[in-house]
Parts: sequence; C-alpha cells; structure tokens
Amino acid sequence: MTMFYLGLAIIGVLVPYAAFVPWLLQNGVDIPQFCAEMMANPISMFAWLDVVVAAITLLVFIIHDGQKKQVRWRFIAIVGTLSVGVSFGLPLYLYLRERQRGAEQIRK
Repeated sequence: MTMFYLGLAIIGVLVPYAAFVPWLLQNGVDIPQFCAEMMANPISMFAWLDVVVAAITLLVFIIHDGQKKQVRWRFIAIVGTLSVGVSFGLPLYLYLRERQRGAEQIRK
C-alpha cells in the first residue's frame, strides 16, 4: 500500500496542476479574477466549498492522528494540503503513516 499511496500523491499533484498551470500562464497571478471564476456559478461554488470542508477535515485528521501515532514529517502533508489540495495531502499523509508503520514492524 505504501507505493500505492505515493503514486496517488504524485497523481494528486499532477492532475490539479495540469488544469491550474494553463490558467496561470494565461491570466498570471490575478487573485481577484481567480476568486471571481472560482465563484462563477452554483456548481463551482459547490465544488470549492466541498474541497474546503474536506481540507479542513483532513488537516484536523493529520494533526490528531499524526500526534497520536507520532507520524514523522506529518507537517509536509499539512503543507501539501494547503499548497496543492486534498488530492495530494491525503495520499501523502497515508504514505508517511504506512512507511513509518512498515519501519516499526521491521524493528520488532
């Protein structure tokens, strides 16, 4: 499962940025335009609000579970969630957790 999660994390960066980079190249860093397009209609608002709720839930999960299981480097998954999104942060955290769990089993 470790490599599966790592693969999903890589896909979780590539797919969203494949859509974002062309927009960025065309419009530059135009925050007002980005926000206007982000909230352009009820469907896009639905998608963004869904992502925001999922991201908040994931951040709380990473903080709580990461402390409980003492997952090293969990802050990278937090940064990944905030800079890319849930599609990167969740599989990255699961990768870090599985990798640590595997290392602990080897030590036993």
